[in-house]
Amino acid sequence: MTIGWGIIGCGAVCEQKSGPGFQAARGSRLVAVMRRDAALAADFARRHGVPRWYADADALVDDPEVDAVYVATPPGSHLEHALRACRARKPAYVEKPMARSHAESTRMLAAFERAGVPLFVAYYRRALPRFLRARQLIVEGRLGTIASVDYVYATARSRVEHAGSAAPGRLPWRLDAQQSGGGLFLDVGCHTLDIIDFLLGPLEGVGGHARNLGDLAAVEDAVAMAFTVAGGVVGTAQWNFLSAEEADRLEIRGTDGVLCLSTFGHEPVRLAASGGDELFDFARPEHIEQPLIQTVVDELEGRGHCPSRAESALRTAWVMDQVLSAYYGRRDDEFWQRPETWPGWAGR
Repeated sequence: MTIGWGIIGCGAVCEQKSGPGFQAARGSRLVAVMRRDAALAADFARRHGVPRWYADADALVDDPEVDAVYVATPPGSHLEHALRACRARKPAYVEKPMARSHAESTRMLAAFERAGVPLFVAYYRRALPRFLRARQLIVEGRLGTIASVDYVYATARSRVEHAGSAAPGRLPWRLDAQQSGGGLFLDVGCHTLDIIDFLLGPLEGVGGHARNLGDLAAVEDAVAMAFTVAGGVVGTAQWNFLSAEEADRLEIRGTDGVLCLSTFGHEPVRLAASGGDELFDFARPEHIEQPLIQTVVDELEGRGHCPSRAESALRTAWVMDQVLSAYYGRRDDEFWQRPETWPGWAGR
């Protein structure tokens, strides 16, 4: 059996990170792509050897050769397109974050559960060898009893200003809450929160603060949070999108060692212990999402299990909402429609 995939939203993320992965994965083929701009859809299909293209999402979902749908649009339309696939009883693989909020994510998962249709989310680091090795080191007890986990991310304002393409006078979509659900914390922070969940277990006791310091957009640009995970492990994490330095450091500390790695880098994973440091180096996959795509295909064909399903992605959506709810004055409604009421932005 071969799974025929259709992509809704064949934009930049599909060029190298994900799109070719559907063609290269075993038991998988990319049969159709869709983009609202017909010329861009046709161009993508031509360059990537895809048989058909569409400018209408319903037409792609209704294509009889499309067995499963990859939703690669900004989060603002994830719910809409995922439900479109669900109504057609076709499995969906949705880009991260799962949706704009925990409320939207909950609606999405509930619909797929009622229909009995699988739903996966593209937290692809769960299938990358460097994170699988980090998890194995933890499971093997190489760190001893884990006591704490800490993460720091920082990037410069210049990078934030180029966080996505935009027409003159318009915000990049990643800074437009209607399209993204918030600031770069939604787009960037979700990866780290999901990988901590993967390595240590679900986050609990979550509390945090979000601020806007740069006035580049109405969304948050600085976040700090604290939490606990299984066994009483305490954790902290912070993101600064207006920093003078670049940082991406995840440290998991135990009684026998410290595990050091980054979320976005490809340097070796380092285990620091009394006997010295051990380095674990892994090559970066040509198509970074292909390992996770392979697990999705394997599960759909009944020969494996995908580690990134909607259930775990929903937990990450909940964590982000816990941290951001005070900034936006609740996130269970269409908060992107009322920026003038956001406590974190009001009066700026």
